[in-house]
Amino acid sequence: MNPLTAADRLSSLKGFVFLDSALSQAELGRYSYIAVDPFALFTVIKGTAYWNGKALEGDPLHALKTQLSTYKLDVQEKKFPFQGGCIGYIGYDYAQYLEKIKDYPQSSENLVEITFGFYDAIVAFDNLTQESYLLASGFPETEPEKRAERATQRLDQLTKWLNEKLGAPREEASITLSNWHSNFTQTRYIAAIEQVKEYIRQGDIYQANIAQKFTAKLPDNFNPWRLYTKLRTINPAPFAAFLSFTDLAIASASPERFIRLQGTQVEVRPIKGTAARANDSQTDKALADILLHSEKDRAENIMIVDLLRNDLSRSCIADSVEVTALCQLESYTGVHHLVSVVTGILKPELDGLDLLKGCFPGGSITGAPKIRAMEIIAETEKACRGVYCGAIGYIDFDGDFDFNIAIRTITFSEKEAVFQAGGGITLLSDPEAEYSETLTKVDKIFESFGNPLTAGR
Repeated sequence: MNPLTAADRLSSLKGFVFLDSALSQAELGRYSYIAVDPFALFTVIKGTAYWNGKALEGDPLHALKTQLSTYKLDVQEKKFPFQGGCIGYIGYDYAQYLEKIKDYPQSSENLVEITFGFYDAIVAFDNLTQESYLLASGFPETEPEKRAERATQRLDQLTKWLNEKLGAPREEASITLSNWHSNFTQTRYIAAIEQVKEYIRQGDIYQANIAQKFTAKLPDNFNPWRLYTKLRTINPAPFAAFLSFTDLAIASASPERFIRLQGTQVEVRPIKGTAARANDSQTDKALADILLHSEKDRAENIMIVDLLRNDLSRSCIADSVEVTALCQLESYTGVHHLVSVVTGILKPELDGLDLLKGCFPGGSITGAPKIRAMEIIAETEKACRGVYCGAIGYIDFDGDFDFNIAIRTITFSEKEAVFQAGGGITLLSDPEAEYSETLTKVDKIFESFGNPLTAGR
């Protein structure tokens, strides 16, 4: 059974999550994971952590660490990097509790900054070998016999669900392009870019990532999962995901890894530099070559590489941080990107959540220096970002994790859909080109709703 078929059969169940390497590659897109029916839900609302709705004291990430430490897998050799743990997201706005960011926008609602479901049973796929496995840990039981009994029951239940067809999905309604509204007009966005460039001239920053937000009201009975299946076909990505929690669904077609920890090995893969693709192969190659040799885009990428080297140095062994790839070209369905890779080795006295705290949010979606860039983002965008530019992924029971940067990401509440698109602004930025780049980045999202922007150009 392939990942999409399995996901379709489980998609209506409580707490359904799908970490989807929709663009399968031997290195980046090898594994996919599906989980349902979490035994616990960890959330952070306005800086306070909750475990199954009960408030926890202290620092939320420390509270998350405490909950994870309750459950330890005794696995001699991992068949898959993830064999059970928590899956969810850390929203961009959680950064306001990690750093002092003046005049941070406040949400009028109880903004959920972090959500993780704790999953004891998962379906794991190796997209390279075409193998799939059902895995169960037996948690939250911790006594060996009870754990074994629960694990068997969970595997039987998962098998039953996978062998059932749980009903046809609801018919999705389309959203016409006229339903979408941005918080920026083109004129206002260009003016915002000019203001950021002025901050750069004044020496405040070297770069800041400014985004516009698109919002649309949802019709009755709209099915986010059906929308995601369209998006993954139109715009497959190696770090894609679909998450369905009580009040929110998230569909992500992210091409970018934020950070991965395997044992003590750390990797980040910042994207900076974007060019549209063309249907004609010769034109497409020319666009890729222009991007590869763009002074502006390479400078933008290298600035963020320097920032991430500094971020990793907080948590990694001295002299272990290395740039293993710089400004290499990666091509996706709608865009070409420049991607770099920075690696390091985690200090023995620290763990993965220390690493996350030292690096969150990813520098590729803030700018440099990070804190001042985030203040300028807050001043310019004047709104919380939510999931966008946060991180989606897993933390396993042993502490390893893998997170994307939540770009090309749609959030669905009961009444509306929201997604954002931005770009890194430097002194060399052309404001009109930056505005066009934001539209290029979300063209495939609009297309998944049946309204490609290119059709109106």
